[in-house]
Amino acid sequence: MTAPEGPRPAAAIASAVQQLDVASVVKASQALSGEIALPKLIERLMTIALENGGADRGLLILMQGDTPRIEAAATTDQKSIIVTVRQEVVTPAAAPESLLYTVIRMRQSVILNDARAQNPFSADSYIREKNARSVLCLPLLKQTQLIGVLYLENNLASHVFTPTRISLLELLASQAAISLENARLYGELTMSEERWRQLFESVPVGIGLIGPNRLYVATNPAFRRMTGYSEAELHSLSPIDITHGDDRTASEAIVAASIAGGPLAQRVEKRYRRKDGGITWAEVSLFPALMVGSARQLGGIAVDITERKRAEEALSVAQTELAHAARLTTLGQLTASIAHEVNQPLAAVLANAEACLLWLNRDTADLDGARRSVEWIIKDCHRAVDVIQRIRALMKKSDTQRTPLDVNDVVNDSIALVQRELLTDQVSLRMELAPALPVVLADRVQLQQVIINLVINGIQAMQSVADRPRELGIRTQQNEAHQVVVTVKDCGIGISAENAERLFGAFFTTKSSGTGMGLSICRSIVEAHGGRVWAEPNLPHGATFHFTVPLYQEDAL
Repeated sequence: MTAPEGPRPAAAIASAVQQLDVASVVKASQALSGEIALPKLIERLMTIALENGGADRGLLILMQGDTPRIEAAATTDQKSIIVTVRQEVVTPAAAPESLLYTVIRMRQSVILNDARAQNPFSADSYIREKNARSVLCLPLLKQTQLIGVLYLENNLASHVFTPTRISLLELLASQAAISLENARLYGELTMSEERWRQLFESVPVGIGLIGPNRLYVATNPAFRRMTGYSEAELHSLSPIDITHGDDRTASEAIVAASIAGGPLAQRVEKRYRRKDGGITWAEVSLFPALMVGSARQLGGIAVDITERKRAEEALSVAQTELAHAARLTTLGQLTASIAHEVNQPLAAVLANAEACLLWLNRDTADLDGARRSVEWIIKDCHRAVDVIQRIRALMKKSDTQRTPLDVNDVVNDSIALVQRELLTDQVSLRMELAPALPVVLADRVQLQQVIINLVINGIQAMQSVADRPRELGIRTQQNEAHQVVVTVKDCGIGISAENAERLFGAFFTTKSSGTGMGLSICRSIVEAHGGRVWAEPNLPHGATFHFTVPLYQEDAL
């Protein structure tokens, strides 16, 4: 009968099944269920379908969403079955579309015992042009889900698809639907795992997975290169075992808390101790690695920052060298002031010593006068020692040593070294130092270098001024942000608004003989102390420089 076949009675199916070769059915079913690789499964399915269905051509059409696509075609001759796995759209030249979409819509088999006879699909272009005789189209259903369609035809004879063959094919179609879906899921899983494996293996940052026993479960090549250990060696090591001794306590606490389910540190910088004894600096981010059916594990991503750390150390050394050179240059400029500062207490010592001798050489020695002279000598000696110590400190090349300081004391020490400059350039100094300022945490020498540099810049800015008094103001105060602010104000040639932002850049200068490093070094020093420095033009003349230093807090040490 050349019409769509509806659901057959159970008795008819049972009768047909009784005529099947049970061994053949079991063998075919096992062949389909035992194959998980999709290309091989498709090849077996098409081979079994043509061998047991009596067809000489077949198509496997799988659903991609709502769209059917041909996945494989099979043809047979007297000697073999040729299966071609391919992916292409369904066209009128490949299959009877009207019949195919009827099966997809109704989800029931359609059998044309003789396609040349009049039937509901006689108008289909494929049926008219290909002269197919026997046609069978089976839906592949997994429960109620349509996986695809199996299309078979025989172009030589009618009534090829007997009830026995149809029953066998329907049984195989049911198993095929399950196997195809499983193979598809397995293929997607395998592809996903392969993508992740390739990412894991090729990503340039180190990745490590740590088990509840705190040993490495898995590591990628980048991590192994960072540490110098092999995968097998890392399986017997924990992160603590390969961590630099100075970082172990903090690292152990983080790992223990994370595996126990505590909060994860966002990012930590640490040093790995390599197998060859070297050190690798890394920035490590941690994340929970939750595996189904297993205890909580910990994942870590380590970015090698060794070169960055080396560059930072080199930059720090260069800045120290540059700051030292700048201090020596400043001392060269302050030679006259230094000589004046040292000569003053020495001259006072000489005068008081001579006075002391006079008191003692009298007919009746004036012991009270001699005692006062000796006290003055001691006081002037202390003053000379202070001057020498300030000069030596400014000349000394040493690491930063931050201690609690009174900024007003540092300002006074700095001004003592520039007195000669102020006198030579006829600059009057006005100081407004806020009483009882809170102490700051800073390096005295570096802070003194900043103040001297700003004061000398102000003096030099007023050297060409002849139409107004040359005045330099220094003020200290505390702002609302819990910082001490030091302000140096001059009435010199001033700065333009566009240059105010560039003044602190390296090698930028407005002086014909300037190097452009003084203010840049000042900025580096202030920012290293957690403060900031800036400049602004005054109206109508001059410029004002400000810098801040955070207040001292006991826990900052």
